[in-house]
Amino acid sequence: MLTDLTLAAFHHLLFFGLISMLVTQSVLLSRPIDGAALKRLAGVDRGYGITAVLLLVVGFGRVFHGIKGYDFYLHNPWFHAKLTAFVLVAVLSIWPTLRFLRWRKAMKADPAFVPAASEVAGLGRIIRIELMLIALIFVLAAAMARYGGF
Repeated sequence: MLTDLTLAAFHHLLFFGLISMLVTQSVLLSRPIDGAALKRLAGVDRGYGITAVLLLVVGFGRVFHGIKGYDFYLHNPWFHAKLTAFVLVAVLSIWPTLRFLRWRKAMKADPAFVPAASEVAGLGRIIRIELMLIALIFVLAAAMARYGGF
């Protein structure tokens, strides 16, 4: 039972950490991007990736070591929808990560480099879509907990 509580607590804390990093990226992308902002974006993005991987590991820990047992999750359509939404968020996050790396490389080559406003705005939109999908994950988690496998 303590294992289940520990896994649940870490799962929720990691999820809120993921959200805070996405919100931080969104705020940073709403301002002009200079060297300092790009360094912060890259650091937050790195933390976001690490947190996402840990979230997945802890989440699967809950599936196989949690009190509900893996049958609850594996036969639960809400769980599959939640996992699908998480994968969509992960796929969407690839584009900003690659862009941040490219910008950082360009800034090292030319310290006066500034990314195009349209690129910055586009990444901001992607991050907001990720946040909307995360809101959907919350709804799916609530449905999963209440309705199980129907």
